[in-house]
Amino acid sequence: MSGPFELFLFSTDPAFIRRAVAGGVSAVVVDWEVAGKAKRQWGFDTEINADTFEDLQRVRAATEARVVCRVNAFHPATREELERAIGGGADEVLLPMVRTTAEVQQILEWLAGRAGLGILVETQAAVAMAQELARYPLSRVYVGLNDLAIDRGCANIFRALADGTVELLRQVFQVPFGFGGLTVPDQGFPIPCRLLIGEMARLSAGFSFLRRSFKRDVGSGDPAAAVGKIRAALEQARRRSPEQVVSDHRELLAAIERAEAFFAARNRGEGL
Repeated sequence: MSGPFELFLFSTDPAFIRRAVAGGVSAVVVDWEVAGKAKRQWGFDTEINADTFEDLQRVRAATEARVVCRVNAFHPATREELERAIGGGADEVLLPMVRTTAEVQQILEWLAGRAGLGILVETQAAVAMAQELARYPLSRVYVGLNDLAIDRGCANIFRALADGTVELLRQVFQVPFGFGGLTVPDQGFPIPCRLLIGEMARLSAGFSFLRRSFKRDVGSGDPAAAVGKIRAALEQARRRSPEQVVSDHRELLAAIERAEAFFAARNRGEGL
């Protein structure tokens, strides 16, 4: 993490957004990705939003922070969707489920510099062509651990961290790079958030998402205070000794192995 670490909040609640931004949230994500998502992620206990154009306009009006719109995966009406995102005030677009370089090239042409383009690497195809994707002028790259696990047929969504896939991708992309999601440092299940923060520092990640777990753990509390705790933990992780970095990484790998039983049970429909 050479520059300020960016925290991207998924929310359409103006009051919550204002408090979170005041505490140090860098950007707000309005999430339009819904097409095919329920079927693809069935049984994986994921967060599926269905934000609207009106949500985007409301968020835009609520904050001067950067507003990011996650659109649907490339489809026949993508161009129209991009125009709506720009018209609604998005500064940047996130493209999920990238499978070809052609779709990235096409979207960049359609955007024509009017908004940044970030991509989510969450398919085996995208991992395989990472070197080619890295040649495009992307605003950021995020590894979607949930969908990448699904595409691989893997129950444990953190496997890509343990097997080195995320680290290899980090070495390929030179733009702001992110993975996983954060909540307050003393929370997080089945992987403690403090270990994810340590791994983000080790890999020089530049941003991450605040989504369902963050909002649940904050509850009726102060999101600004929670953001402050996350930022403090990130700074502390940056200052670790090399020995502590190695120790924390080993602890993370052990936690991922222990989580195997949890994810296997979840996929059998137990404990959901």
